[in-house]
Amino acid sequence: MSSDRQHSHPDVVITGIGMVTPAGADTDTAWKATCAGQPAGATDPRLVRAPVDFSCPVTGFDADELLGVEARRMDPFTQYALVAAREAYIDAQLAGGDLDPSRVGVVLGTGVAGLGTWQEQGARLGARGARAVNPLTVPKAIGNIAAATVSMKFGLRGPSLSVATACATGTTALGLALDLLRAGRCDVVLAGGTEAAISPLVSTAFDRLKALSRRRDAPALASRPFDEHRDGFVLGEGAAVLVLERAAVARARGRSAYARVLGYGESSDAYHLTAPRPDGQGAQLALQKALDDAHVRPSDVTLVNAHATSTPQGDAIEARVIENLFGRNAAVTSTKGVTGHMLGAAGAVEAAFTALSIKQGLIPPTANFQTRGADIPEIDIVHGTPRHIPVSIAVSNSFGFGGHNAVIVLGSTKT
Repeated sequence: MSSDRQHSHPDVVITGIGMVTPAGADTDTAWKATCAGQPAGATDPRLVRAPVDFSCPVTGFDADELLGVEARRMDPFTQYALVAAREAYIDAQLAGGDLDPSRVGVVLGTGVAGLGTWQEQGARLGARGARAVNPLTVPKAIGNIAAATVSMKFGLRGPSLSVATACATGTTALGLALDLLRAGRCDVVLAGGTEAAISPLVSTAFDRLKALSRRRDAPALASRPFDEHRDGFVLGEGAAVLVLERAAVARARGRSAYARVLGYGESSDAYHLTAPRPDGQGAQLALQKALDDAHVRPSDVTLVNAHATSTPQGDAIEARVIENLFGRNAAVTSTKGVTGHMLGAAGAVEAAFTALSIKQGLIPPTANFQTRGADIPEIDIVHGTPRHIPVSIAVSNSFGFGGHNAVIVLGSTKT
């Protein structure tokens, strides 16, 4: 870490993590499967009519069992968010009345929101008329409702915000939470992303963009970041919520932390609806801003959790940016080999995995990576087995359609 690190902001730490992912419907299960490099890609009966009939679905998630009758009033994107938030809330031991609820906020984003609800109710309208449409359609489907539901469930009366920056959403939410804490507007923020967008329409639409893998004969092998034979991403779903709080508040509560939140950076490519800038300047700018905000040098970084979605163009551009900034000094992984691309939830899930890497000194492998693509520079890609090394400083990258770039920098509590 840079010796001239400034302390112009209060320290912020992560004290709770909750996840619902294709690798597992809770944090411990997801972490173990990801460290084991067990890909979640499988044929999905929801996609039987789509050109690409496989995904990385959430399994082991029973909304009725986990949420009771209230599950019926929620789109799955809110169900995932609430279950993840509850796990994070319990993990951080936020219950007990020692916090002012007006100073506890929620920042929870989504890329697609309640598309399934809109589709279902649209079909009802067409088939049976207006009286068949559920009166709760709007509050089930609108993008802010996951954040609102979490705030209502736990009686949190601070800011309740939803963000949408496509596939960068989860990381953008963490950056906004960090701003709220640094500005003194909150003491604690539950932040993350959620998505439940696996449907024939979404799958077909992404396939029409030529963004999805078509490896129908071997869906478990389809998400293969940085690999020579990558041919597109695999749709995933789920949610992750992290509890961020001022370090002084965590100490006063007697809570230990997974990691420190050192910095955040964002930028816009200002280039194209779906394609990243070929020169990677937008992604590199966000990375550099994040490092500057954290007051760390590229040589200080131990781990890069790459956005790497398994697309030919995107992985190559990001790999060159990583090489430009870090050379071979940082270990690189992409957990999307296991989870697929969870869209608006991806950045939050990957930040959670990054925090666990810091806490446990363990870097998950890039599942399905076998042969480096000819267009991938000689960066240090962790693959095959997890790597046991101390992780002092890590970055997690997220890049979204429309040119949204977001990067979070996490650090060990021991530094």
